[in-house]
Amino acid sequence: MITVVAAIIKKDTKILITRRAKDQKLAGFWEFPGGKIEAGESEELCLIREIKEELNLVIAIEERLGEIVHSYEFANILLIAYACQYRGGDICLTVHDDFCWVEVSELSGFCFAPADEPFVRQLIGEGQFSG
Repeated sequence: MITVVAAIIKKDTKILITRRAKDQKLAGFWEFPGGKIEAGESEELCLIREIKEELNLVIAIEERLGEIVHSYEFANILLIAYACQYRGGDICLTVHDDFCWVEVSELSGFCFAPADEPFVRQLIGEGQFSG
């Protein structure tokens, strides 16, 4: 099982979502950005590192929102999501080919990677980050 962390990054009333590039696994799917935890790394430090490496953003972690296990044909993953705040930086895409800052109410209009879908439903259902 691969452990992956995802950042649900809030900036004002919007949330950052990113689209996987054509040369990546799950190409074309939208997701909450993040990545794999390296040996000896905490979930929080991994998330801060991955967001800086993949997007050139600085974030502050607020709270752990939950975790899910999902089986893809290429791997079983444990996905752990964190609520985060945007703190600075200009987006520079490295493993994604697009990004959007969206309102929670707009999330259902995007095709998310299957492992991210439970968190989309959680956000829509709870209205988290809506104001």
